Amino acid sequence: MGWASIAQQIDRLNAATGRVVANAALLMALITTGIVVMRYGFGQGSIGAQESVLYLHATLFMLGAAPTLLADKHVRVDVFYRAMSERRQTWVNTIGHTAFTLPFCALIFFGSYDYVAESWHILEGSPDPGGIPAVFLLKTLMPLLAVLLALQAISQIIKGLIVLSEAPDNG
Repeated sequence: MGWASIAQQIDRLNAATGRVVANAALLMALITTGIVVMRYGFGQGSIGAQESVLYLHATLFMLGAAPTLLADKHVRVDVFYRAMSERRQTWVNTIGHTAFTLPFCALIFFGSYDYVAESWHILEGSPDPGGIPAVFLLKTLMPLLAVLLALQAISQIIKGLIVLSEAPDNG
């Protein structure tokens, strides 16, 4: 399996993740509408439903980061970048992912590891009665973010190195 194939596999994983996670936004809107109708229409509340919106929101942002990077829709300072040649942009992206994205992912992964492991050890649940008894799953999104984002950064680095290894187009 070549480097390009590895990058393609990572891209497929994160594209699939993005398609699944995109549904969280619609689900959040539907649940929020239901919460409002139940509260103001019937005077009923549901902590579990409210927490589910929080879980979906966290899922959308944490697991949506890598697909966003894949789609090149992430935030960047374009003041200088947009005026650069495509090759120079590739250099900036490749070095940036190596120097910043990967260390950031390592920091998130190792910084959250004990926190998440302890949550799993006690099978942490909601402190509120009627809440979702799976806070440990919510916290697991942190290392998952780090892994998926690091994989996507690796894919971007591989693709960048492939482009940079080709002869520059001077035409």
